Amino acid sequence: MIHYRLVTALPSEQEQCHLITRPDSPLLQQDALRNNPLIAEMTARAAQGKLADTCFGCGPFARITLVPQSAWQDNLTDSLLTFLRPLFASPMCREVLLDCTQIHDTVLAKTLRFLFNQQHRLTDLGLKTTAQNDTRLTHIHAYCSDNELARLEPLFKQQQAIANGMVAARRLADIPSEQCTPQFVVEEAQRLCAAFPALRCEVLDEQAIIEQGLGLLHAVGKGASRPPRLLAIHYEGASHGPVRSYVGKGITFDTGGLWLKDGAGMYTMKYDMCGAANVLGLMLSIAELALPVRVMGVLALAENAIGPDAMQPGSVAHACNGMTVEINNTDAEGRLVLSDAIAWTSQRHAQTRYIIDLATLTGAVVKALGYELSGLMTQDKALRSALTLAGEQSGDEVWSLPLDARLKKQTESAIADLCNTPTNNAAISASAAWLLHHFCPADIPWAHLDVSGTALWREGGKSMASGRPIPLLMQHLLNDLSLNS
Repeated sequence: MIHYRLVTALPSEQEQCHLITRPDSPLLQQDALRNNPLIAEMTARAAQGKLADTCFGCGPFARITLVPQSAWQDNLTDSLLTFLRPLFASPMCREVLLDCTQIHDTVLAKTLRFLFNQQHRLTDLGLKTTAQNDTRLTHIHAYCSDNELARLEPLFKQQQAIANGMVAARRLADIPSEQCTPQFVVEEAQRLCAAFPALRCEVLDEQAIIEQGLGLLHAVGKGASRPPRLLAIHYEGASHGPVRSYVGKGITFDTGGLWLKDGAGMYTMKYDMCGAANVLGLMLSIAELALPVRVMGVLALAENAIGPDAMQPGSVAHACNGMTVEINNTDAEGRLVLSDAIAWTSQRHAQTRYIIDLATLTGAVVKALGYELSGLMTQDKALRSALTLAGEQSGDEVWSLPLDARLKKQTESAIADLCNTPTNNAAISASAAWLLHHFCPADIPWAHLDVSGTALWREGGKSMASGRPIPLLMQHLLNDLSLNS
């Protein structure tokens, strides 16, 4: 756990502290720093738009970093984090003093999540046998003015809870798939949820999946030796009221099935369960904040493998809402498990305020939007507007793609109600969403988030889970509660 405290003066324990500030900060006028000739040089460098960083001659601090003034207000290109990321790749200090004066709120929120996320590194999985740098951030001292204390305290509390959920999701997603099976995800979720009395786990094993008619989930998972699971996490933070529901795609590894991926395309497919992992993390964040709301998170878990029982192109499967789907591409399995999970979720509560699903669903959304924006598809204007606003506020942004009857031909099948991929290979992301919308009743607002670009953090040719879009969904939920309180 990384702890924080808000301070209005320099903390007394500075010797092991990393000061991160801007060139015109009042902190640099403190007696401890004002007469240091190095500060003048660093200030001049930062004023030129360059990072000024030193570990020498910067007493009483162990390290001082001056980030150019413009970065503290840049909520679009994340230039503050761009400066900070290399410094924290191999940190030297366990404590940070972060200057929180004259910083844009969204930039501050993203910076706090970045710092709190330092709890998790890939080396924590214990798979490296060589010695690693074990210096870890343990404390964040946040410098602010007296009149900002009351406003910033809830922001810090919320961002810490959000980051804790992100860390749980990232740790789970980063685990190699031979260990992170559908059953492993269930057991890990049960272990994590046990810390919160308001969370309750409900598990459907492979037999219950068949008995409850989730034929699409069964079709995807039946080719693997590690069978599918459906996990519902219930949060009862209120005794009554509508239920807000989230559904996550949890393909613990995706070979493409008989529509086999090539090696390069398969390499990162342990991350095809990031949607499910992030639903779990979201539920943990909600429980940590003890929000007064009823929520259900549903994880559709399966491995898309090759075997004698694997689904075949051209086969037809039945969903739990009675619809039939022709499987004309076994590598479009995510929309199959999501369809069943959305339909199953819609049947669980008489009062459902909305259903939001999230999935690493299509590579096409990455080609359209890149790695910074999640794709948003919905026919509900209010939900679209609310999610877009929450994205802007949280810095975890979405971009809306079209979703209407012009996509109808993309899911037409001669033999079944629907087919799972368009035969013309066009509008792949929106076509997938058009398929999904058939499985949520028209009277329940529904939105689909394609997070193929944002669910991973990519750097230096390597990938790791990012924990997005948990910040977006938490901001949306907080806004929704505020509007309806």
